[in-house]
Amino acid sequence: MRQKKGAPLRSDAQRNRERILAVALAELTRSADVPLSRIARKACVGQGTFYRHFPTREALVLEVYRHELQQVADSAAELLATREPDRALREWMDRLARFAMTKVGLAEAIRRATSGPGSPDKPGHAPAAEAAELLLRAGEKAGTIRPGVTADDFFLAIAGLWQIDPQDWQPRATRLLDLVMDGLRTGRPGTDQ
Repeated sequence: MRQKKGAPLRSDAQRNRERILAVALAELTRSADVPLSRIARKACVGQGTFYRHFPTREALVLEVYRHELQQVADSAAELLATREPDRALREWMDRLARFAMTKVGLAEAIRRATSGPGSPDKPGHAPAAEAAELLLRAGEKAGTIRPGVTADDFFLAIAGLWQIDPQDWQPRATRLLDLVMDGLRTGRPGTDQ
């Protein structure tokens, strides 16, 4: 029985999809040329199941990236629910840095998937931009983040993340993000800078 397009996945199908994505992330990070049959085998799914979820290498690569980015974006609201807005923003910046550093190995697979005639577009960063806006507006409302900073401003300020060597990234990323955070903060609520 075929599932209708756009219908929610059955729980077993969803588990298969999640397993495929987890294995694909690890394998594609190691090598952009990993055979899809190896990913299917390590995910413990048959070829038919694999190709039902991801009919092409490009579809798999782009979904791995999109899925991981969406998880980072979704964590913004979770952090805001349990932390002050400025703390939530700073912790989210750490998650974004981890995402950026762990996706370095996937970059070659994404480049291959999106180059050439008829290739899909490179994945966008809209979910991350929306998460940044959410965090920035919450911080602005709380009086801890300077007013008027946009997601575009934020991503320009942290662009150095993508220049850091992924072999020893944590100390450099922490320092960069602390500097950016210092620049985003206002004085105490109700005071001038």
